[in-house]
Amino acid sequence: MSTNDAKLNRRQFLAATTAVVTSASAASWVWAASAQGAPVKSVAARVVVIGGGYAGATVARFLRAANPSIDVTLIEPRRTFYSCAYSNLVIGGLRPVSAIRFGYDGVAATGVHMVFDRANRVDPVAKTVRTDGGLEFSYDRLVMAPGIEIIWNAIPGYDKAAAELMPHAWEAGPQTLLLRKQIEEMPNGGVVAIAPPTNPFRCPPGPYERASLIANYLQAAKPRSKLLILDSKEHFSKQILFQRAWTELYGDLIEWHGVFDFGPLIAVKPTEKVLVTESREIHVDVANVIPPQRAAQIAQTTGLADETGWCPIDPVTFESTLQAGIHVLGDAAIAGAMPKSAFAANAQGKVCAVQVARLLNGEPPIRTKLANTCYSLIAPGYGISIAGVYEPGDNLLESIKGAGGISPIHASAEFRRLEADYGSSWFRTITTQVFG
Repeated sequence: MSTNDAKLNRRQFLAATTAVVTSASAASWVWAASAQGAPVKSVAARVVVIGGGYAGATVARFLRAANPSIDVTLIEPRRTFYSCAYSNLVIGGLRPVSAIRFGYDGVAATGVHMVFDRANRVDPVAKTVRTDGGLEFSYDRLVMAPGIEIIWNAIPGYDKAAAELMPHAWEAGPQTLLLRKQIEEMPNGGVVAIAPPTNPFRCPPGPYERASLIANYLQAAKPRSKLLILDSKEHFSKQILFQRAWTELYGDLIEWHGVFDFGPLIAVKPTEKVLVTESREIHVDVANVIPPQRAAQIAQTTGLADETGWCPIDPVTFESTLQAGIHVLGDAAIAGAMPKSAFAANAQGKVCAVQVARLLNGEPPIRTKLANTCYSLIAPGYGISIAGVYEPGDNLLESIKGAGGISPIHASAEFRRLEADYGSSWFRTITTQVFG
């Protein structure tokens, strides 16, 4: 979609929504409304969206497309969005940081009111949102898409100051560039370590794609170096595909150690570049520590998160089960089998837009199915993927048995190249659709 297509009309909205609403009943509702020219009811309603990532920007745009009479305000503290999706290519030296940097002109062009400020207080009873700048907004429905926050000191010694020495790079932007810089400055023969957290966390395949692309750089520029993955888990997403590719492409450059090898990471010594596990201390040249995460602070203070730190939702409408009238999307939500990914956040935003528009019209929500695909790049021209289809269960989104799957284990070089191309095409499409 070109930037000239930024203003989605209702037909485009319905067509795009059908791409993620995959059940026969939901798709028939969408197309029946379009074919019969069903009028959109005029609703003088106000919707506030907190968070301008893939979920928040998507739901804001698609709400405007669903019903232009809905007043949509998107509150986001930053004028520039740095995508975590694709950021591993920046770390691996395959793309400039400009490739993951986006603004909000395309969102504003659809009629969404952009407010560049930080939401700091939500009153679910009064239905108001306040910001750091002293602004207050009333809403009929609130959509919360605030993303994650790092749980500092969950690993003893790892705080904000430590992140400047051992970057997590799990929130894209300056941390992405810091990790890239450290790898570039590391001596040939040095050691890079990546320490992924336990589940759940943002983008489950992300640490292993990152390891692949750092290895690709090291193989070419610092071939005597090593990369260690000190995992806090016994297994990881797409494991068989990653490990076969590592052996094929990188030999013994990458070493993966599950939690059963050295035990979990129990502390760090940032100034010494030391990672402490249950059984040993490991000295490295570059440490990429990815700590545990939870829903962002505004979700915690609003009472949307449960004891897990994440936000339980109704799997049909994405409405919070703890605070009525507030919908939670993307990484902050407990979406059951559906992972925390950019693809998932975008799909959820589209579906939530349909549900919120219907609820504001006094209409019942519709049950939908959602899809997710996570592409991972192992090396230039070598991609793999995992896909799933999900439907609402009693309390969570559940995987549909037999739908989705992973890339073939014994695929041809041409198939791997096509998967890499598909990943690039997906990224161009989603960022144009959301921000363009």
